[in-house]
Amino acid sequence: MGRCRLLGRRRAGAVRPELITELVSHAPPEFTLHGREPHRDLKIGGNWMAFSSVASAPNYLTLDGERRTGDRQGFRDFLRLGQLLNPVHLFGGYPVEPVDLHASIRHLECAYDVHTLTDKPFHVYSLGQQRNLYGIEMARIARGIDHDTLEREPSLMTVINASSPLKYDHPMLEGVIQMAARNQVVVITPFTLAGAMAPITIAGALVQQNAEALAGIAFTQLVRKGAPVMYGGFTSNVDMRSGSPAFGTPEYAKAAIAGGQLARRYNLPYRSSNVSASNAVDAQAGYESMMALWGAVEGGVNLMMHGAGWMEGGLHASYEKMVIDADLLNMVGALLEPLDTSDDALAVDAIAGVGPSGHFFGTEHTQARYTTEFYSPMVSDWRNWETWEEAGSPTAHERANKVARELLEAYEPPPIDEARKAELREFVDRRVAEGGVKTNF
Repeated sequence: MGRCRLLGRRRAGAVRPELITELVSHAPPEFTLHGREPHRDLKIGGNWMAFSSVASAPNYLTLDGERRTGDRQGFRDFLRLGQLLNPVHLFGGYPVEPVDLHASIRHLECAYDVHTLTDKPFHVYSLGQQRNLYGIEMARIARGIDHDTLEREPSLMTVINASSPLKYDHPMLEGVIQMAARNQVVVITPFTLAGAMAPITIAGALVQQNAEALAGIAFTQLVRKGAPVMYGGFTSNVDMRSGSPAFGTPEYAKAAIAGGQLARRYNLPYRSSNVSASNAVDAQAGYESMMALWGAVEGGVNLMMHGAGWMEGGLHASYEKMVIDADLLNMVGALLEPLDTSDDALAVDAIAGVGPSGHFFGTEHTQARYTTEFYSPMVSDWRNWETWEEAGSPTAHERANKVARELLEAYEPPPIDEARKAELREFVDRRVAEGGVKTNF
């Protein structure tokens, strides 16, 4: 590894391209990320797509519209909502950062909440060796498996961001070492903002993204050949008038499409994101998310991070946006379903039976299908103006707020074996009593 010197600045020609290519070739093109229970297992790679909740937001908006610094109450409610939204397949981190839990123990209490309030796959933040090791052990306990099974069956993921340009810091590299060594999933994701941490041209930013991604992926295979790893892309541009990151732009979509092509070139699963810079759940939030989604989907995304709930360039999470995004993700899934062209679906007999100037509302062909044939959205309102006005003229934001409230009201925690739950609680209590992870505050 010392001879190779994959990371950081170095003299030109110090890395042999064929060595990187050879290392990357050991990464599996597909793998399974195991949930707490078998029905939550996710296929990653190939033609599979998995969608995650929003992650790592420092703030959130309550359902009453109050902007709050992340706390455990909000964190738990986002878990509950994500558990009930079917297109949220996993939690790619804390939906909102609960800063009322001290950083020395936050990782322990948050992992306990995730493993008991949900049964979907989870993420560990690579912020030092101990946090990684505790996260891995808690994933093992939650599944009720032994260490050998955990190493055969990846049950946890982490996202490793390059400190663009051209650098990985110590906590990120430590995360690669700990996770890859135990055969857990590593998502290598350069964060390359064109014009700031990368060249201003999208082509140049993609060159840098690819170099940083391949360096990180190769490093995972130095730690353990065959360890599951993903090629991540998070290339966008900045607003050159203000310096603020811009998301859901044409440039972001182009980079997402190209990132998917690069991932396929190296035969690796691909990660992208659903993003928006909007401060409100409004038209801007909708069209920026759709632009980001289409770029990722057309790029052949396998893991959509921040799939539901991301706002303000990642600075706050929104319950209403989580519901709207879940609706969008469901629509994407429905669109990608192959068109049924069976004899029955072609409906030649139904067309002949109705004939000229008729209608199909009452036909047997329609009656047998009308409740299931079309996608039924959670948020869209298709009533005419008069009926909609009589109902109080609810906007999409208001309708999503109502859905979120109803889901949280209906939430019940998924079943978990009581022995596993008790072992998780005992593990957390013991580590908390020991002081958790040492901090300087």
